[in-house]
Amino acid sequence: MATGFLYDPRYLLHHTTHLPETSARLEFLLNHLAATGLLEKLVRVAPRRAELATVRLVHPEAYLRWLRAAVASGRHNLPTDDVELSAESYNTALLAVGGVLAMCDAVLTRKVANGFCAVRPPGHHAEASKAMGFCLLNNVAIAARYLQKKHHQKKIAIVDWDLHHGNGTQAIFESDPSVLFISLHEHPSFLYPGTGYAWEKGTGPGEGFTLNIPMQPEADDADYQAAFTLYVLPALRKFAPDVLLISAGFDAHAHDPLGHLRLSSVGYAWMTRQLKNIAHTFCGGRLISVLEGGYNLQALAWSVQTHLEVLSEPTPEEALADMKAGLY
Repeated sequence: MATGFLYDPRYLLHHTTHLPETSARLEFLLNHLAATGLLEKLVRVAPRRAELATVRLVHPEAYLRWLRAAVASGRHNLPTDDVELSAESYNTALLAVGGVLAMCDAVLTRKVANGFCAVRPPGHHAEASKAMGFCLLNNVAIAARYLQKKHHQKKIAIVDWDLHHGNGTQAIFESDPSVLFISLHEHPSFLYPGTGYAWEKGTGPGEGFTLNIPMQPEADDADYQAAFTLYVLPALRKFAPDVLLISAGFDAHAHDPLGHLRLSSVGYAWMTRQLKNIAHTFCGGRLISVLEGGYNLQALAWSVQTHLEVLSEPTPEEALADMKAGLY
């Protein structure tokens, strides 16, 4: 089976002018993937507008009404000043969530082996009742609840390798032992949103199911590989998830303007391969990756390209079958 790819030009309708999260990110990315020939090798998955009942698994109705009203009133910013709005922002956010849900359906029904969702606005900073950090709705958190409710998957693992801590995702699941949340991010002493210290490990029955790995400035591929080997992979093996989600921000790249980390596209490929192996071992290959940050257009395009190339690699069983069939 091939890797799924989800994109829709309506994601460009969430207009931003004063923040680095703009529609140019997806436009540049799509052009790059088309130019490399990679896009034509992927299975296109179409998004849908998320059902409000599903969104309410994470975000209460009062918050959704407030968000709708803010957009309808013509506001251009929310009180945190790190979220811009335009006339189509609410609809685009629902389409982003619905896109991720459509990819969940495609992966869980084996229409595709795994998938990447090129959606915006991003989601991992959005708390249940608070938009922040360019994020309106928490795409990955809603997907996790949807997988549990619609597809009856009990244990969901979320690995967030965005430059910034996924504070919203952590807040939503910090007391829930059915969701393992792992975040690698620049140390909160140096970077927004100021959360994600190693001592934040969850609360109540969820204690021990949040794993924060703050990275010091200048951390590079070798540092991330060490963190994966020492912490991320053992935690995932112990948890043995049914489905693996990636909050795939690519702003820890050395060329990204927002942080001080030094990952390369090769480093992202290495991490992708490790997580794909985990999904193969524990999840029947069920892996869904969702775009978060990444603000140097070329670095974003290179990194997503390598990410997709690894996701598209044949499994050992597929490679063996191809060899027996004489395909290579």
